[in-house]
Amino acid sequence: MTLLMRRQALSLLLGGPVLLGTSLFGLGACGFKIRGAVNLPFKAIYISGPVSVGLRADLETAITTGSNAKIVSNARDADLILEIVSELNSRDILTYNATGQITAYRLTTRVNFRAFETTGVEIVPEAEIYVTRDMDFTVSTVLSADFQQQQFLQLMRRDLALQMLRRVAASARMLQPPVAAPAAAVTSPAAPPSPASPVMPTKP
Repeated sequence: MTLLMRRQALSLLLGGPVLLGTSLFGLGACGFKIRGAVNLPFKAIYISGPVSVGLRADLETAITTGSNAKIVSNARDADLILEIVSELNSRDILTYNATGQITAYRLTTRVNFRAFETTGVEIVPEAEIYVTRDMDFTVSTVLSADFQQQQFLQLMRRDLALQMLRRVAASARMLQPPVAAPAAAVTSPAAPPSPASPVMPTKP
């Protein structure tokens, strides 16, 4: 199915024209289970910091459905603290048409976070992850554009949640001590055979 056919089909389902950015369908299939499991070497994770309701929900879903870890409500019960330092959504004008009207926006979701064990070991120093998506726009479809923007932001948050967990998993693996190869058994060289004793003749 071509992109135009997809746009027409979604427009009919929603009862009106809908503008779709180039990345919507690729993101629409990025459910947590489709992306695959995240191999986290932690059993209990506590999420802290000024995290939005949407991002917290996406992080909890990614952890509980994509790993063997669970979410705890008390930091004392966790072996990893995932701290959201800051979270920011922005929308910037991307292009204009010949008459000066806006034709596209660029959406950005940006998160600063860090992760550390309750013992104090830092797994991920404060780091920034962001996702951008371009969104077509016309003044005649403002309501559809608002709906589309919310869909984009939801998918972008899910993408960020998975990226954060993968960063934690990769950093944790790098901090693990290398597994020492088993030492080869040392065998002593075989002793050379002792020379045969001379046979003394017997007296008659």
